[in-house]
Amino acid sequence: MIYKIYKLLLNHYGYQNWWPAESRYEVVVGVILTQNTSWKNVEKAIKNLKAKNLLDEEKILNISMNELKELIKPAGFYNIKSERLKEITSFIVNNYGSTENMYLSKEPMKVLREKLLNVKGIGKESADSILLYALDRPSFVVDTYTKRLFNRLGILNSEDYEYIKRIFEENIPKDLKVYKEYHALIVEHCKTVCKKKPKCNKCFLKDICLFRF
Repeated sequence: MIYKIYKLLLNHYGYQNWWPAESRYEVVVGVILTQNTSWKNVEKAIKNLKAKNLLDEEKILNISMNELKELIKPAGFYNIKSERLKEITSFIVNNYGSTENMYLSKEPMKVLREKLLNVKGIGKESADSILLYALDRPSFVVDTYTKRLFNRLGILNSEDYEYIKRIFEENIPKDLKVYKEYHALIVEHCKTVCKKKPKCNKCFLKDICLFRF
């Protein structure tokens, strides 16, 4: 059923081609900035960084904290996010030299994930987002939307991140494009239809959804 839902979402919305970025490091920056805010706000902050030609690991490390805070202010929580951005960038540079080198690393995905989770400010969703979208490793991303949709559908009855991640990875092809598209399609559906206050009458999944009863 989980893979069937993917096909239904894909047929309805089409390919999302997520994550929008011009470099692997830009994905990492986006992962940090998107924490607890909308993508529109992230785009404004990234635009500021691009205007200063700062989407580079060494440049982010060398810029003053105050200037970084000012540039990423549109993304909100800029005091915390500036620290987290410095932390993850320092981790990447100190261990790999660059995000591109990290991508080329032959380290097992499990090892990379554990290392990312040990970086201050990187939780499971952020770690998996970096693995999937920046490093092209098949690590399924679970977020609030995933939990909302599949608990409402009656397919899951859990809020546990690792459990949900395992269920998805056991029931869909271990295909990078499927992992990326599925996560993006879930986000799209929950932003447009399966909202906190759902528009069940407009949902093409309503015939197989328990929430409407």
